[in-house]
Amino acid sequence: MQPKKIIQTEKKVHPIKQTKAPLTGTVIIPGSKSITNRALLLGAMAKGETVLDNVLFSDDTIAFIQCLKSLGTHVEVKEEQKRISLTPGAIADGARIYVNSAGTAARFLTAYLGTMDGRFFIDASEQMCRRPMKELLHTMESLGARLTFEKEEDRLPYWIQGCSDNGAEVTIDGSLSSQFVSAVLLCAPNYRNDITIHIVGERTAKSYIDITTKMMKDFGIPVTEEENKYLIKAGQKYKGRSYLIESDVSSACYFVAAAVITGGDIRIENVFRNSIQGDIKFLEVMERLGAKIVDTPSGIEIIGPQNGEYDGIEVDMNDFSDQTMTMAVVAIYAKSKTVIKNVGHIRHQESDRMLAIETELKRMGIGCEVCGGDITIYPGQPKPSVVNTYNDHRMAMAFSLAGLRSEGITIADPDCVSKTFADYFEKLEMLY
Repeated sequence: MQPKKIIQTEKKVHPIKQTKAPLTGTVIIPGSKSITNRALLLGAMAKGETVLDNVLFSDDTIAFIQCLKSLGTHVEVKEEQKRISLTPGAIADGARIYVNSAGTAARFLTAYLGTMDGRFFIDASEQMCRRPMKELLHTMESLGARLTFEKEEDRLPYWIQGCSDNGAEVTIDGSLSSQFVSAVLLCAPNYRNDITIHIVGERTAKSYIDITTKMMKDFGIPVTEEENKYLIKAGQKYKGRSYLIESDVSSACYFVAAAVITGGDIRIENVFRNSIQGDIKFLEVMERLGAKIVDTPSGIEIIGPQNGEYDGIEVDMNDFSDQTMTMAVVAIYAKSKTVIKNVGHIRHQESDRMLAIETELKRMGIGCEVCGGDITIYPGQPKPSVVNTYNDHRMAMAFSLAGLRSEGITIADPDCVSKTFADYFEKLEMLY
């Protein structure tokens, strides 16, 4: 269960087998990373025991679990049953945690420790130390926390001196990451006074904030929401409970896209149209391309357009931008150009995903233009190439789909998918 530090070694590669036939079969998707990590933090803050089922065990969630243990949370792990039990414990002053490359853990635990009375050290992988934290850190300082940076200002690693006495109105720029907003929301009940959060700038992936507020309510604390403002009343405490984690819609979307690209018929277990996850909107986009989505008692069935033929479209993906790379690959095989709009914030995620998409499509000989927060992709037949994945799990999984209808597509560093979906390639190949 110990998180692994990233060690630079010779990279593996994974060739993608071209298929001449539509992909068919059934896939079982692991639990949602976003929901797992929120539930872990809620359980660590709740009064009494919390039992989580359908937990995702991946690099990111394992890092989060280990951090909670280091902070004194009592955690019982039953990995085979995909179950975790949590009970809050006393946090020792001077505790140190290592979040590895887990952005959610870095943001959520920074906010959490910023509400605790003590001084704590947070360290991370080189990749995570390059990712933006400034907006969250300045918000925590405005709420009374004090930060001492070990290397670069406003970036990990750092010491954080928490403060629970405060309560105030704070303003967060939501244009870089919804995680900053979610982190403060989740931990706001720890303050002794009311917290009002004003959101400025263009909100990215509001659907993730909606997941946060719904789960807060599920654990006993309602959030009052007005336009661009959230109010959390003081004096409330999360309540431990049993909680079933939804299967991960983001992971399911790769198989939805595979059915569309190949004109296949794929059933995805434990994923439903009424999911609270924002990436469920990707299904609507695939329906615009001619896919048929059928609800079943055990999940959804995706029937791709006949012969995998579909027109390009223009689509605003701001609120489900994790699927930008998937849409970019789907666009390769469209009959006309595709324009993906309003996703400029993905430059600041695991990799600069705008640059990664442009670079890897052009490496394949596919026309791609980036203008501001928009990407235009011109269809074509990819030439053989090795896809660099930039230690980014979503680049690896999305660009693997390019090899379904073209020979010679190889994914570099395929093990990076362990961040969320360790057996992704095995499950994809079972559908051939």
